[in-house]
Amino acid sequence: MSDVYADPSDPGPATPDTSDWTWVVSRPCPDCGLDPDDVRPDGVTEILLDAKSRYAAVLARSDVRARPSAGVWSPLEYSAHARDVCDVMRGRLEQILDGDGAAVRFANWDQDATAVEKAYWRADPDVLRGELEAAFDAAAEAFARPTGEQLSWSGIRSDGSTFTAQTLGRYFVHDVLHHLWDVRG
Repeated sequence: MSDVYADPSDPGPATPDTSDWTWVVSRPCPDCGLDPDDVRPDGVTEILLDAKSRYAAVLARSDVRARPSAGVWSPLEYSAHARDVCDVMRGRLEQILDGDGAAVRFANWDQDATAVEKAYWRADPDVLRGELEAAFDAAAEAFARPTGEQLSWSGIRSDGSTFTAQTLGRYFVHDVLHHLWDVRG
């Protein structure tokens, strides 16, 4: 990793991620190596709980605030993002299940605006660890709920992308594991 940015209160903007990552629900990721076909619906909880412990270890690193290059989040910022992804994906799954089989529409979530609004770079790693662990636990509990027909119930993202409870789990797992790969967690 490169040197720690000089002023942790204002490291400068990270480069927004404008990629459409929805393809990860149907084919392997060439970067992190996750194959969505290996993500069983009944395995999402186990993956999330393992990721929780790996993120906790990342937050204990001495380089947690170091950005690897200009415009790229630090391990601290990726961890804050993972916490929020847990909350958003848990909420979306709960919305799907509450829809009782009717397609639901998800509110838009701008991850880059959230990072700035919550000032991810200013997070206290110890406080964040507790928040992240609680978010992973709640998400793991939620993703243990859907079974059978519920796995095919759907939700539609604000950009029109449709996810079932099952593909939402795949998408979610890829997100948190890919960011562990980003930070070498």
